[in-house]
Amino acid sequence: MKKKTVLAMLIMCMAFGAAACGNDKESGKTQTEEPAAGETEASSTENEKTDSGEKEEAEKVRLVSVSDVSDYVTIGNYKGLELDNIVQPVSDEDVEAEIEYRLQDSSTEVTDGTVEQGDLATVNYTGTIDGQEFEGGSAEDYEFTVGDSGMAADFDNGVIGMKKGDTKEVTVNFPADYYDTSVAGKTAVYEITLQKFTRTPELTDQWVAENSDVKTVDEYRQSVKADLEENASELARMDLYASAWTMVLDASEVKEYPQEDIDKASQAYKDLNEQYIQEAGMDMNEFLESQGISEEEYEEECSRYAQAKVEQNLIVQGIMDQENLSLEDQETQELQGQLIQEYGVTDINQLVEIYGQQEVNESLALLRVEKFIVDNATVDEKVGSGSGDDAAQNEDVVTEDAAYDTGIDGDTSGDYVDADGGDMAEEEAGDVVIEE
Repeated sequence: MKKKTVLAMLIMCMAFGAAACGNDKESGKTQTEEPAAGETEASSTENEKTDSGEKEEAEKVRLVSVSDVSDYVTIGNYKGLELDNIVQPVSDEDVEAEIEYRLQDSSTEVTDGTVEQGDLATVNYTGTIDGQEFEGGSAEDYEFTVGDSGMAADFDNGVIGMKKGDTKEVTVNFPADYYDTSVAGKTAVYEITLQKFTRTPELTDQWVAENSDVKTVDEYRQSVKADLEENASELARMDLYASAWTMVLDASEVKEYPQEDIDKASQAYKDLNEQYIQEAGMDMNEFLESQGISEEEYEEECSRYAQAKVEQNLIVQGIMDQENLSLEDQETQELQGQLIQEYGVTDINQLVEIYGQQEVNESLALLRVEKFIVDNATVDEKVGSGSGDDAAQNEDVVTEDAAYDTGIDGDTSGDYVDADGGDMAEEEAGDVVIEE
C-alpha cells in the first residue's frame, strides 16, 4: 500500500472529545442547573448516573465493530523499529527562490505607469496573418510575465511601454524554427489591448520593514532560511510518521475482514464519489465513462478501498488496545491542537461538522498510533543530499521543538481514489478528501 493511502486519512484529524460536548448540548442542561419542581433527589441521582454512563460509553467508541481484533488481524512488530529521519538541507538558491515567490505574491497593480520588463500583464489579443485570423492566434484575459510569455520576443517587446487600457498593433516575425510550425517563418499582426498589469516589488530594506518582522534585507534572508529549515524539518517528520506506519502495515496480515465494517466503509466510499458526481453535474454512467471503467470494476474498486480502510482500522485499534492508548490522552490533545491550527478553524466542532465523527475518530487514532510507533523507535537523524532522494549522511539536523506537520495544503475532495491511494479522477467540485 502506498503512503497516500495512509496519509489520506490525515484530512480529518481532530479529536473525539466533541462527541461528549454534543451530548451535553442535546440534553439542554448545564452542570449548574437546579432540578425542576417536583424532581426528586433520586431522579437527580439517576440523571447523574445516565450522564456518567453516556460519558463512559463515549469513551468506549471504537474504530471497528469487533471487540477482539486479534481474531481478525496479525499485527506486525511496531516497537523498536529502526527509522531514518531525513531532513533536506536548504540552499542559498532555495532561499532566493522563496524570496522571489513572496515578492511576486505581494505584487500590486500599476494604474498610473507603463509596462516594464518582468511585469505581469493581462491582455486581450487578436492575431492575423495576411489579414486572416488564425487558429490559436486570439485570446482574452491572457496573463503572462513580460519577457517570458512563451510567445515570440516581438510580442513581449510590443507590450512594453503600454498603459492600462491601451490598444495597439504589434508586428511579430516568427522565426523559421518556431515550435508552432503553422506560424513558423510567418509574420503576424496582433491587436493587443492591455487590461491591467502588476509589478513585483524590489527587495529593499523598506519593503522588508513593511512586510516582515525584521528590518533589513540580510535579516530577511536569514529569517526566510529559518522558515524553510523549519518546514524541511516538519516535512521530514511527516515522512517519518508515514514510513513508520507503512512498516507496521506491511508487516501485518488480515485473517478476516469484519463484514459489518466492510459494508460501512464501502458505502462511505460510494457516498463520497456520489457527492463528487452530483457536484460535477454528472450521472453514474458519465462518471464511469470518464474513468474508463465498468460498473463491475467500480464495485471491485469500492471493495478494495473498504478492505484497505478496515485493515488500517483493525491495526490501529489493536495497537491502541494493546498499549492502552486513548483519544483523550495528552499526546492526542496536542495533535488535535496542531491540526486545528493547521486547518485554520476555531475548534474541533467545525471539523467534525465537515467530515463526520467517524472519520474524525479514525484519523486522530491513526496519528496517535503513528506517534507511539515513532516514540518507541530508534530514529537516526540524517541530512538529505538536497536532490530529493533518500541519499543521506548522518547528521543531527532536527531541532527539539520541530512540530509534526501533515504537509497537506488543501483539500481535493470528490477525488476518486483507488485502493492504493492513486487518483483516478481530478476534483472539480467541493473537496472532502485530502491527499499528500
